[in-house]
Amino acid sequence: MATVAVTDATFEAEVTNADLPVVVDFWAEWCGPCKQIGPALEELSDELAGKVKIVKVNVDENPGSPAQLGVRGIPALFLFKDGAVVSNKTGAAPKAALQGWINESL
Repeated sequence: MATVAVTDATFEAEVTNADLPVVVDFWAEWCGPCKQIGPALEELSDELAGKVKIVKVNVDENPGSPAQLGVRGIPALFLFKDGAVVSNKTGAAPKAALQGWINESL
């Protein structure tokens, strides 16, 4: 299960109302660290399929949802559970660190 592109219009349906916990990756095309963690998030999306949903929000095309969450820097990762933010982190990290963060937040 690959990561899902989410827009401001689909954020509520895909994230807030999701049945599974959701990791939201706020990113931009020009952001080097965002591109660094992209492949790791794709792999984790496959490995954690059925347990966690991983979605990506392009902040340049969808400024509403990152503004509502107070995103100041990217990549910004937010973990939602039952429609609420339970954890967040900013900046690139290796796959093992990302997986550890997701697992401890569940």
